[in-house]
Amino acid sequence: MRELMGIPEGYSVLFMQGGASGQFSAIPQNLTAPGDTVDIVNTGSWSKKAIAEAKKYVSVNVVADEKASNYSTVPDAAALAQTPGAAYFHYTANETIGGVEFDYVPDVDAPLICDMSSTIMSRPIDVSKFGLIYAGAQKNLGPAGITVVIVRDDLMGKARPETPSVWDYAQMAAADSMLNTPPTLALYLLNLTLKWVKKNGGLEGMAARNQAKAAKLYEAIDNSDFYSNPVAPNARSWMNVPFLVADPSLEKEFVSSAADAGLTN
Repeated sequence: MRELMGIPEGYSVLFMQGGASGQFSAIPQNLTAPGDTVDIVNTGSWSKKAIAEAKKYVSVNVVADEKASNYSTVPDAAALAQTPGAAYFHYTANETIGGVEFDYVPDVDAPLICDMSSTIMSRPIDVSKFGLIYAGAQKNLGPAGITVVIVRDDLMGKARPETPSVWDYAQMAAADSMLNTPPTLALYLLNLTLKWVKKNGGLEGMAARNQAKAAKLYEAIDNSDFYSNPVAPNARSWMNVPFLVADPSLEKEFVSSAADAGLTN
């Protein structure tokens, strides 16, 4: 993973459990103290969950909320109203359900935290821009059961005293991600996936594949008089492409027919 992503020195790579949802709690437990404020961008369903969990521990400033567009857009980079002295700035690179993806990396003063579950391994990423990247494995890395946390070393060792040991980044790093019994089969399969990525052109190869696949899907949808995509062109995801049908009354029939064909979720 260090080789493929070009992860620089000064970062630890942790293999944890609990999914990205677990990190919604672990991040404020590790990176904040009572009374702190954090900045979070709300671009849809996963952002909302991150906000709800963070509010249990700190004050949350929603620096941008894309509700007005029904979460079909990302905020303009210049419109991100940062909080002076915020403990961190969090955003979701790709909203898996809404098909909305940032086309830029926010340039902020606070440590930049990113839920990269759908984006990791899909293209080259400059890890040095981030304080912490986390990703559930089940999108691009392997089966569910592992969450990858790439954390800058200077952000570790500050966990709240009540933080469970298995959520404490410093303790997990010291134990080589084996503070508790690791999910060995999932780790094995993740390693096979990384070897496949390396064999198939690395992250540059993945970017070319993903751009080509997304372009085919969007072209088919855009050229149709029956299907449509609700996402703003600059925010269209490479990784998941939602579509609507022309007549909303046909949606239930569409889903039912898809299920009959074995196409579910």
